[in-house]
Amino acid sequence: MPPRTGPQDAHPAAAPARDALGPTGQEARAAARVAELDRRLGDPTDGANTLSYARLVEADEAGVLPADGERVLDELGLGADFVPHTEGGRLERLDTLVRVMRQVFRRDVALGLGYGVTSFMAGVNVWTSGDAAQRARLARILTPGGKVSVAYHELAHGNDFLRNEFEARPTADGGHLLNGSKQVINNADRAEAWVLFGRTSPAPGSRSHSVLLVERDGLDADTWRVLPRYDAVGVRGCHLSGLRFDDTPVPASALVGEPGSGVETALRAFQVTRAALPGMAVGTADTALRTVVRFALGRRLYRTSVMDIPHARATLSEAFTDLLVCDSLSLAATRAVHLLPEQTGVLAAAIKYLVPKLLTEVMHDLSVVLGARFYLREGEHGIFQKHLRDLPVLSLGHAGSAACQATIIPQLSRLARRSWFRDDPAPADLFAPRAELPDLPFDRLTLAGGRDQLTATLVAARDEPAGAAPEERSVGELVGHLVDELRQVQEACRALTPEDRTALAGPAAFALADRYAVLLAAAAAIGVRQRASRDRGDAFLADPAWLAAALHRLVRRLGRRPAALPASVGARMHEEVLRRFHARTGYDLYDTPLTG
Repeated sequence: MPPRTGPQDAHPAAAPARDALGPTGQEARAAARVAELDRRLGDPTDGANTLSYARLVEADEAGVLPADGERVLDELGLGADFVPHTEGGRLERLDTLVRVMRQVFRRDVALGLGYGVTSFMAGVNVWTSGDAAQRARLARILTPGGKVSVAYHELAHGNDFLRNEFEARPTADGGHLLNGSKQVINNADRAEAWVLFGRTSPAPGSRSHSVLLVERDGLDADTWRVLPRYDAVGVRGCHLSGLRFDDTPVPASALVGEPGSGVETALRAFQVTRAALPGMAVGTADTALRTVVRFALGRRLYRTSVMDIPHARATLSEAFTDLLVCDSLSLAATRAVHLLPEQTGVLAAAIKYLVPKLLTEVMHDLSVVLGARFYLREGEHGIFQKHLRDLPVLSLGHAGSAACQATIIPQLSRLARRSWFRDDPAPADLFAPRAELPDLPFDRLTLAGGRDQLTATLVAARDEPAGAAPEERSVGELVGHLVDELRQVQEACRALTPEDRTALAGPAAFALADRYAVLLAAAAAIGVRQRASRDRGDAFLADPAWLAAALHRLVRRLGRRPAALPASVGARMHEEVLRRFHARTGYDLYDTPLTG
């Protein structure tokens, strides 16, 4: 591998200017970064663009990442976005990273994962538990665009990484000997370093595993190899392969954190990566919705456009509503890492469980409107089919849906007894898309917080006086349904048996985790609308119509039958779908300006 320069020698855009822009400094940098990335990637609907949807689909068909895409991201110094600014990078805020990567994901999930998100997932382990020398080494790799892979799991054991067989046996000199295989690792073949989760003690229990940062340079080439690449249905351009080690020695400096702290390190890192990754995927569904809106406006059936068909129009508005719900939960989860780090374990698991699920359902619903064209792997609508295949990968990754529910379940009875209907509401800044945030407190992430101020925001909303407008009255009625649902969930969680408070719980406990995640999403949407109403900066987010639409869908998802919404709600959502399409802005909380 060619030598890498340090952060001080990297691309000039690598490090943020810690300037005196005042209270809008972080937002000014974030908005400029998002706009710069979008501009450099270009209009994906322009056939002359080397990163057009058509060219991205061609690369996917060939099973490669788009070379022009990686070149542009290199030139932009995107690797620095995964490195905390305290280590010489650009990472100030987790919600900003989500907004930046959303621009990549709206074009190509494989490019987003293959270029950098895997490196981010690996790096968080080191930012969380590594020493100063390890953090500096990793920053020197990532800042100029190097790749780092992460290997938690093994195919034989899935998400149960406590049963991992991969060994890192301690040696007399303080180092380790690596033995065994890791499978389905993104960028294993081209990474400059790997973050490996391995067994460092034969004893049972959670203190038998550790995390190691292993650099490729210096390894005995005769003792390790890259395994053959896997073929995949989605993200076909990603380099998915594996690693095999046979008594490969690594120095003592490879150990991240204390011996036996691997599980704690991994679970703390998950709180950051689970909170961030689903929000990036909102960009994928944004493209899908935009593609189908374009189709619906241009396709004529029964002497009218598809957009004039009530079912199609409602489907598009509902998809937009679901994207706002997903982004609200993403916003709360990513900002909670900064503001409520002791509470993020459950919240991060909930977003990683629910948001990919909602986005996948959005894609299915949109495919019905698109009709037979969603099968096509080429032409104007070919990107839809690619995104439809790529998106489910995000619900697997380093933590599948069941694993996320299994993270939530052990906390439910504690939250039911100590937190729900007791805690104060979350701080208003949790729901402010553009408000300033403190640095990422990696050292304050905990495994079991026992508090939940997000649902307290839902409970507090019940006591707010309802406005006179029909949409506001609907919101009040829907909040009543949701608070009643939380009370029922609380009673059911208090009644859980000891066996149903573990990852081996029965189906009823998993259903409770699902209901709880939906309630968190509702609370996040309520918080976003409340903050927007107070700030008066975004007329649409301050409008009760979108919140009524969002809560109505979530209440129905919980199996309840709320009263029908006023016709004005559907009309307002349809109007906004069309406005954002023609104005070329995102279907997100930021109304992000787009090139196409």
